[in-house]
Amino acid sequence: MSKILIFGHQNPDMDAITSAISLSYLLNTLGYETEPVALGEANDETKYALDHFNHEGLRVIEKAGDETDTVALVDHNEFQQSVSDIKDLNVFAVVDHHRVGNFETSAPLYYIAKPLGCTQSVIYDLYQEKGVEIPQQIAGLMLSGIISDTLLYSSPTCTEKDKEIAKKLAEIAGVDDESYGTEMLKAGANVDDKSAEEIADGDAKSFSMGGKEVRIGQVNVVDANDVIKRKDEVLKAMKELLINNNYDAFLLVITNILTNDSEGLLVGDDSLTKNFEKAFDVDVTDHQLALKGIVSRKKQIVPPLTYSFEG
Repeated sequence: MSKILIFGHQNPDMDAITSAISLSYLLNTLGYETEPVALGEANDETKYALDHFNHEGLRVIEKAGDETDTVALVDHNEFQQSVSDIKDLNVFAVVDHHRVGNFETSAPLYYIAKPLGCTQSVIYDLYQEKGVEIPQQIAGLMLSGIISDTLLYSSPTCTEKDKEIAKKLAEIAGVDDESYGTEMLKAGANVDDKSAEEIADGDAKSFSMGGKEVRIGQVNVVDANDVIKRKDEVLKAMKELLINNNYDAFLLVITNILTNDSEGLLVGDDSLTKNFEKAFDVDVTDHQLALKGIVSRKKQIVPPLTYSFEG
């Protein structure tokens, strides 16, 4: 078997990058030859964690087939979110915590997905099953993934098991999860230095819903007005991304990490607006919609939208 490249989804977030690192360490310890890589540059929040725990950033790739025929996927399974040549590769394993969609392989594989708040929680169980000790540095990055994906345990995706695992990882990493987590989230919530395109597409994923291609981005802030004050600029960037990539609709979710509420910005085919209004029981006015109490793309945004488009 050739070297296995391990990576998360495009526009990688904390969980995508750190899960590649933690799974790679585990598999290397078990005798495999692997390398964690990324399908995009790390965001500010992830850079904060990598710096804090003294881990170098990951090499960014656009395709994998020119250096290996075997890959492992973390924090995603849908091919439209993966490396560009995924259909030409052998998928050795998938470790995930999302729905299964648009995924098939030509050969058997290791596949594990659990309804937990973070891929790192799934990987933690793998360390326990294999009897592999988690080093301090890896524990810190795994903790960072859980804090990020669960918004420091406030997201509805967070389970008691996620919190239990996070507390154990914090002890190994030698940090207080609450204070470290707060500073880490704040490090990723500054959008003043980001371009409109970075705000819109920096953490965006594509989903097929009822035959439509729906792009859903999310940005965390400490004040939604940090983005809303640039609304025209951001909407323009979203429209350009939609046209250039043939999306049918593009929803940007602006999440306040302090209040656990969101605002949405929407562009796309006007005939699809009703699907968004139905999904969230709100009115879309001037491309904007209130998403009160909504913070989770995986649990609170994708499921009702999918039902609205396909139901």
